[in-house]
Amino acid sequence: MPIIESSIQRDRLNKVERAIRVPQISAYRTAIKNFEKAAAAGADNLDRLYSKTSAAVDKAQSKNLIKKNKASRDKARLYLLLKSASAK
Repeated sequence: MPIIESSIQRDRLNKVERAIRVPQISAYRTAIKNFEKAAAAGADNLDRLYSKTSAAVDKAQSKNLIKKNKASRDKARLYLLLKSASAK
């Protein structure tokens, strides 16, 4: 446990920020997992699901939860899944 007042404040702020960040990261990861499951199952609503997942990736990137290159890499990977699933 910190003794210095500024360390105590920093610790308290870190807990608050983490409580905000964790659900946002979880929503981002869940959106990706749901799209991957739907693509593997061959769902018919992949276009709509892709747009929702892409929006979740953009939102995570805009809130600095993930970096810009990871966001573009994720979106490219999801797009390839969409095209390969729609080709079948």
